Amino acid sequence: MQRRSQLVGGPLGATGLVVLGLTAQEAGASIAVLLFPSAGPLGMVTFRLVFSALILLAIARPSWRGRSVRAWATVVAFGAVLATMNGLFYLSIERIPLGAAVTIEVLGPLALSVIAARRASAWLWAALAAIGVVLLGQGSFGHLDPVGVMLAAAAGAAWIFYILLSARTGAAFPRLDGLAIAMTFGAVIILPFGIATAGSALVRPDLLLLGAAVALLSSAIPYALELVALRRLPASTFAVLMSLAPAIATIAGLVLLGQSFTWVGAIAVALVVTASIGAVRSAPRGGASATPAPAP
Repeated sequence: MQRRSQLVGGPLGATGLVVLGLTAQEAGASIAVLLFPSAGPLGMVTFRLVFSALILLAIARPSWRGRSVRAWATVVAFGAVLATMNGLFYLSIERIPLGAAVTIEVLGPLALSVIAARRASAWLWAALAAIGVVLLGQGSFGHLDPVGVMLAAAAGAAWIFYILLSARTGAAFPRLDGLAIAMTFGAVIILPFGIATAGSALVRPDLLLLGAAVALLSSAIPYALELVALRRLPASTFAVLMSLAPAIATIAGLVLLGQSFTWVGAIAVALVVTASIGAVRSAPRGGASATPAPAP
């Protein structure tokens, strides 16, 4: 009995928590895709950020007083990046398959890892990722909409700023306070766009319920599981596990959305995942990219 408890509470159990969190995250994205005809991408982002903010505010109960101007500037910028990153990502998965979008998006933190490593060997991982991206364009997920590809790439660029601002916010605010406040600002920023595109759909009871489910699956549950896992796993191991996101997204797209891909697509995703893992392991410990943030 004691051995079983140690197994569940040790690295193997923590690994399962991370994988479960990634699975929930991509399941939430899949539900969002199914709801695009009713609420649109920005409407679903609005649901996700608003409900995520409400959940985090209830859990963290952050203090809004006694903050420096610099801390406020950081958390507001973090909120703006949250809104931008999620908006770009949801707009991309309206146009291209989920697995392709996440594979392209993860190139952002991968590039940060390569740059932070400051080692010639790290550029080998960049080259491997480049080969994977070239294969993505060979019809491996069907014809990829160029605008969707650009949106996913832009979301990846925003992910870099997310990682950097997440670290600064964590240093300026205790516990989950910074994330809760930033998520609130992100929700406020995206709300006008959601209202403009989704209109009255934002107050439909059925969509409100499903929007709350997307927020739980895509944000609340993954963040909670990752926080628990990080208490049991080294940051470097956690970062490697997070690099599995493109593979899990591809499987979620296949199972939940019926999005097909060829063996070339499987190789492309495998190359990017391998490059991401290699880049993370090459990065200096304690660097900005040591622990990549969860995908949107």
